[in-house]
Amino acid sequence: MIKKAVIAAAGRGTRFLPVVKAYPKELVPILSKPNIQYLIEEAIGAGITDIAIVIRSGETKIQNYFSEDVNLEKYLLENNKIEYLDSLKSIWSKAKLSFIVQPENLPYGTGSPLLAAKEFVGSDPFVYMYGDDLTIEPNAGQFLSKMIATFEKYQASEVIAVKDVGIEEINRYGSAQYINDPNYPNRISAMLEKLPASEAPSTFAQGGRFVVTSKIFAILEQQGLSRDGELWFSDASNTLAKTEIVLTESFSKDENWITTGDPLRWLKANITLALQDPNLKDNFLKYLQFL
Repeated sequence: MIKKAVIAAAGRGTRFLPVVKAYPKELVPILSKPNIQYLIEEAIGAGITDIAIVIRSGETKIQNYFSEDVNLEKYLLENNKIEYLDSLKSIWSKAKLSFIVQPENLPYGTGSPLLAAKEFVGSDPFVYMYGDDLTIEPNAGQFLSKMIATFEKYQASEVIAVKDVGIEEINRYGSAQYINDPNYPNRISAMLEKLPASEAPSTFAQGGRFVVTSKIFAILEQQGLSRDGELWFSDASNTLAKTEIVLTESFSKDENWITTGDPLRWLKANITLALQDPNLKDNFLKYLQFL
């Protein structure tokens, strides 16, 4: 059983400046909770009990958010508002959170948080999650549970989340290049980054969730930097796919993936969740009608 997850939260989030000068983009709220809390709840929903959050040097606010506050709890108890902390209390009771500082000597890029978490992972298979990607689903962790089940059923070396984004959007993302293999459905040879729609091998875009073996570390440690001087996890996945079984798992109709790494898509995530919240939906729709 897979019990470990690594969440990448060491980026600068420059597209959200100036607000992220004061606190990390992973704490930017989606409705009433910060983005990263949804990821932790998703991981817990999929049976993960040990979660490492990789943060940048000098960052303390994420750890502070997920730490108990005795004075706040005392105040809430005295004012009959303790239920406002229910979601955090649930996390504390179900998972162990670790905070790992990404060394400053590591290059920028999605591969570096994993190198920082190598000791935490050890030789175990694990889940890797991008901190600015949100899964919207009926039950937290249901899609990640499917990924883990596929990983275990086929004894894959990696399973990558994908979503069919259509030809209009695929140039923004890595697109899956599939292999016709009757023994392994949805096997890929590579995820090809940000190609024009006319050159993309498919319209299935990478969705910020991965189930992967510890074999990825040896690849990352030997991997050169990309053209922009960054260390990309997707490059390591492509190397892995040359010799190992790498599969994809697609979001179904009742599951959705939204990247929240820029203001427009962050806004779309808020609207999507608001329209699914029975306490907000009707009033929100009435408001939209008057715009």
